[in-house]
Amino acid sequence: MTIAFLKPVVLASLLTALPVVAQETAPTGAAALPPAEWDPPALEPFVATYQAFYKGKEAGDATMRVVHDDGVRWRVDMAVRGRRGFAGVLGLNLEQSTVFDNQGAVYVPLSQSTVKKALFLGKKVTGTYDWRDGTAQWQGDLKKERQRPIPLQPGDQSALLLNLSLMRDARPGQPLRYRYVDVGRVRQYEYQAAAATETVQVGDLSYDALRVYRTNGGNDETILWIANGVPTPVRILQREDGEDAIDLRLTEYQGA
Repeated sequence: MTIAFLKPVVLASLLTALPVVAQETAPTGAAALPPAEWDPPALEPFVATYQAFYKGKEAGDATMRVVHDDGVRWRVDMAVRGRRGFAGVLGLNLEQSTVFDNQGAVYVPLSQSTVKKALFLGKKVTGTYDWRDGTAQWQGDLKKERQRPIPLQPGDQSALLLNLSLMRDARPGQPLRYRYVDVGRVRQYEYQAAAATETVQVGDLSYDALRVYRTNGGNDETILWIANGVPTPVRILQREDGEDAIDLRLTEYQGA
């Protein structure tokens, strides 16, 4: 969700020790939406709730919230709670937040925080994107080599902002490229939007959605389904070595 945004984050540590169960594959359709008819959602405040699955088993839930602070200033939050299996027993949960400016064609991260909690464990990391000095830097409970300043480039994204940027930028058949700078790491992310929309089943609801998938993840795949009129991905799937791993399915969303 680290929806894209979810892989760099520690969802896997929240959703572990669960047996592998075969995952149902969403049915696909062939009706294409030409780029001129594709209507990416405007950036608006919302609250979205997801069911979180790990290798086919329900493991918890996640909430994404977008808040408009003032002017061009916005904030996106993600909270993940482990409620089943080993993650539930240990009370594992994760909270992430990114403050950013909406510059229209690009979302500019300003600060980032990650808080990871468990029964006998608590870790917190905070970071600042200093665009005047041209560097980003993190401090807190992470290795020293990841606390060094990182030179920034125009368009750099945090993990959470990747989701919002994909929602804004995706067009049928178009490639997408982003540089991810978060928690002391730099990575290149490349995506491809499918040429046609397809039907994806999420719980009791069916969406005509555009599939957007990462193309440079090696054995790790990230797939998002984006539906017209919905401000957040309706499903986010991460696959490892050809098998479904982390699966977030939208259950509810509303304007904040």
